[in-house]
Amino acid sequence: MKKILLGLLVAAAAQPAQAEAGDLLIRVRGIMVAPNEDSGSILPAFPGEEVKVDDSIMPEVDITWMATDRIGLELIAATTKHHASGKTGATGAIGRLASTWVLPPTLTVQYHANPGGRLRPYIGAGINYSLFYSEDASAALEAAAGDTRVRMSDSLGWALQAGLDLDLNDKVFLNLDVKYIDIDTTARLDTAAAGTQRVRISLDPFVFGVGIGTRF
Repeated sequence: MKKILLGLLVAAAAQPAQAEAGDLLIRVRGIMVAPNEDSGSILPAFPGEEVKVDDSIMPEVDITWMATDRIGLELIAATTKHHASGKTGATGAIGRLASTWVLPPTLTVQYHANPGGRLRPYIGAGINYSLFYSEDASAALEAAAGDTRVRMSDSLGWALQAGLDLDLNDKVFLNLDVKYIDIDTTARLDTAAAGTQRVRISLDPFVFGVGIGTRF
């Protein structure tokens, strides 16, 4: 750990990799998407029964174009897989109900402080459109309710962001980033035994990221 910290301090003393107007910043991050979900009831058959959604860890690529030395536009590209499970009652006894992949392209406008420095914090805000695909009922749900088809509605929402770039040399920098994304969906489960069930879910995840970036 001491060697890692010493290496970062030495790197921070190198020629800065600060961005300038017209530059492209490309980052590769590892992200954890942690839903902060708020679920409605599973209706009409299971009033009062809600669902929970698990976290997901995946890689992410993002590109930032610097319109000025301080203003950037960032677009992220990542997709994550999540599972929804019952929390109480009959659906809680089933456990995992369904899975889905989420593709959430997000565009933020960023303000970069200290553009000429080696340590450069930024904040951002923007919009998100989340697409849900490859939805699938769990084996446990189909064992309880028969053949089941799952569909989840796409979502348009807003996003907030804060991050930090730390130079490692004149081209490469370490990046830390966190986002909060407004994502709402309605899951529809067409079951053989219980008919059509719907549940409204506000996912609203925090997205924590750490990675490496370079400037072109």
